[in-house]
Amino acid sequence: MIEIDPTVDFACKMLLGDSAHSRLTIHFLNAVLRPESPIVEVDYLNPIVLQEYDSDKLSILDILAQDERGRRFDIEVQRTNQGWLPQRLTYYAATQLVDQIGEGDSYNELRPSIGICILNAKLFPDEVAYHQAFRLRSQGGLELTDCLEIHTLELPKYGKASNNVKVIDSLDQWMDFFRNAVGSTRDDLMKRLSSPIFDEAIGVLEMISKTPEQRRHEARLKWELEENTRLEATRAEGRAEGKAEARAEGRAEGKVDQIQMLQGLLDEQTVRLEVLQRMTLSALDELIASLEAKLRNRLS
Repeated sequence: MIEIDPTVDFACKMLLGDSAHSRLTIHFLNAVLRPESPIVEVDYLNPIVLQEYDSDKLSILDILAQDERGRRFDIEVQRTNQGWLPQRLTYYAATQLVDQIGEGDSYNELRPSIGICILNAKLFPDEVAYHQAFRLRSQGGLELTDCLEIHTLELPKYGKASNNVKVIDSLDQWMDFFRNAVGSTRDDLMKRLSSPIFDEAIGVLEMISKTPEQRRHEARLKWELEENTRLEATRAEGRAEGKAEARAEGRAEGKVDQIQMLQGLLDEQTVRLEVLQRMTLSALDELIASLEAKLRNRLS
């Protein structure tokens, strides 16, 4: 039984960011991009340095690579739909584009920068397709340039094939692998995934489970759980504060309306609206009591 989850960013980097297993990266990129001329070679721009992950749980585990044509790739995995993800993906891809140009260089030297996010959540819940590809195009479909490209792969939208049914499409194979590897046996996976490349991918997960990388994988899971818990607590606190502020604003608006009504009955405007809106709740209460007393005296 496979116990290592490939959607944990550390495991994903071991799969797709290790020069010893560049065949996996090449197969994955060709499956996602389906280029007219297949990618045949990749160089890693941020190779794995295992020592970093022992001391720094926040190390960036994106996979930065470059193919034989100079195209740059930023591959990452996200297990939750974090805030501002589309903006962050765009920023990272744009950074990879900008970094290619130095002083004295020419714009015609730019090569495409392509971001790929494997997401274990739904980013576009109203869209059925699990794979979305974004380029710079006009509303009518006219392409401005191929220099910037972003792909999202939403794992929850992929349905698991039956164990006795082979998955033929190369990208479906990767989706099946990322979504269903943990908890499956090697035999079950290899019966479904027709490409022999996944024998190597399964081997990487098995290697992690038998070496010190297992502890790094577990540490990453623990850090991720703690970080997600902290973020959720922060969001919950923000929602609670927002509700409290909304209730306070509602009470203040009600009191301002009451004051304006009393001022109308008294046929006087003792305090202007813009001043009322800046007053505290206690000050508004005092003014209401004063106006009510004045109205009672006038009616007596």
